[in-house]
Amino acid sequence: MNDLLKCKKELLDNGFSVANDIYSDDEVHNILAAIQEADTSHDTFRKTNDLFAIRQFLKEVPLTFDLIFNDKLKEVIKEMIGDNFFVVKSIYFDKPETSNWFVSYHQDLTISVDKKLELDNFGPWTTKQNQFAVQPPTAILENITTVRIHLDDTDENNGALRVVPKSHLKKIYRPETIDWNVEIENTCAVKRGGLMFMKPLTLHSSGKTSNNKKRRVIHIEFSNLELPSELKWAERLNLN
Repeated sequence: MNDLLKCKKELLDNGFSVANDIYSDDEVHNILAAIQEADTSHDTFRKTNDLFAIRQFLKEVPLTFDLIFNDKLKEVIKEMIGDNFFVVKSIYFDKPETSNWFVSYHQDLTISVDKKLELDNFGPWTTKQNQFAVQPPTAILENITTVRIHLDDTDENNGALRVVPKSHLKKIYRPETIDWNVEIENTCAVKRGGLMFMKPLTLHSSGKTSNNKKRRVIHIEFSNLELPSELKWAERLNLN
């Protein structure tokens, strides 16, 4: 409990934190086995030499839901984030052993919704795999917490996230304006079965793989805010 209190303070203060030893090796194995059974022919699956990704992951691979949301994770979410939170987005990333795929510094500025319409302070809009995404008001982004479940040991050599501490406190922070004379960079190493918590407005990036080791991560975003009545979270899933 004390460790989670420390993690929660780090998350709120710095925009990220790490909690290891959440899932056992057997539990990670069972999650991976369920992913292996998925039908990869859908539009939400993306497969290249550098990346295998599944959007709307929990809907596309429902066998993983109970394996992921066991009693321990539910308790961790309650302590770290709070009550009445629900899933609003889920993605699976599999970076292969020889991947040259990297992501430059950015914030996660969009949410997945059920339709496109004109709403004050919502925009710009994009569409990926028949899924509408929009940048909402900053207050909605500030309410979201991301949990990244690591299915492999991950460090700076196989794509661990690099983050800029406290950048989530600066609202919309354009990467091209980062002053590296002022800001610092942290690499978030996470063990297999561990979690990384992050606020979407935290500037983050991911490097290429150089150690011939896989990096498989389940990225899940949580919120407890309802959208304007005309709009719905496209991937909303309740935990109970």
